[in-house]
Amino acid sequence: MSENKFVIVDGSSLLSTCYYAVLPREIMFAKTDEEKQKHYDKILHAADGTYTNGIFGVLKAVVSLLKKQQPDHVAFVFDKTRDTFRRELYPDYKGTRSETPKPLKQQFVLLEQILEDAGVRVLYSSRYEADDYAGSLVMKFRDRIPMVVMTKDHDYLQLVDDGHNVRAWMVQSRQEKADELYDKYYAPYGMDKKSVNLPEKTFEFTAEHVLAEEGVWPHQITDLKGIQGDTSDNIPGVKGVASAAPILLGEYGTIEEIYAAIHEAEKDKASLKELQDFWKSGLGISRSPYKALTKTGEEDELCGEAAALLSKRLATIKTDIAIEESLDDFHVSGYDEDKLKAWCRKLDIKEESVFGK
Repeated sequence: MSENKFVIVDGSSLLSTCYYAVLPREIMFAKTDEEKQKHYDKILHAADGTYTNGIFGVLKAVVSLLKKQQPDHVAFVFDKTRDTFRRELYPDYKGTRSETPKPLKQQFVLLEQILEDAGVRVLYSSRYEADDYAGSLVMKFRDRIPMVVMTKDHDYLQLVDDGHNVRAWMVQSRQEKADELYDKYYAPYGMDKKSVNLPEKTFEFTAEHVLAEEGVWPHQITDLKGIQGDTSDNIPGVKGVASAAPILLGEYGTIEEIYAAIHEAEKDKASLKELQDFWKSGLGISRSPYKALTKTGEEDELCGEAAALLSKRLATIKTDIAIEESLDDFHVSGYDEDKLKAWCRKLDIKEESVFGK
């Protein structure tokens, strides 16, 4: 196996993070969309009015990644729409998210164009999400080269696999949070962030780190979200079971096995009582989650086992999208720095602020 890395960047997450990180105060503290729109002219933009605040941050991150971490292969994955196959399963999926602001939406399209022009491979479609492409890339190439997914989205943690050398560079909201993780997990071994050589605000998650921080192993992240849900994606989960979820999964492994144990115990009252007593005394769950887990909804109400299984399916990253590109197609040798510099000039972005002096 090669010692080089294949870094897959969640472009949607990175662009959104860069966009919101440098918004003018007038927009950050505005209470209504109408009030925000009045100050759009204060967002960093080129002379022709093209918004560039998010793009600037991403280009700076791309150059830094290529120079400091020096991956052998790179791919950017993007979300194109919220109307993916998951909305066919659950129409309310991501239904609580507000509309993407116009200045950010414009930068998505332009950033994809810039990266492709500079020779960086970009993957997206109207059928699948960014993490589905990341998962499919990981599955296709993980036996040939160490893989890294770089994102803020905890869904990606399900892809971490020490046996296949797949790690996650999780971008933290603040450098202080990343430093806390360094101190917690690296300092005891005499390591620091310089020796680890990661991008700013990131911490590399192995399977052990996922277990320590999330309470479950990477392959159980989908089960965890199946029970706990995910408010950011409007995945319902099972209400009233959140704190017990990691404990139950630690005992049974999967949602399916939890319900298999419940259905077996429901055959008689004594077995059901024995199961709930075990949850309390054996597993230390103070408040029994049985009623919440087995609740039956009225008509269109989604709850109990149906909610758990659907939520797990919604949270599961696809890993079987057909990727036509070969490994060589993602090699950084295709990257053209001069074209990226040309885009900086076109967008009135100072080259030295992206590339350094």
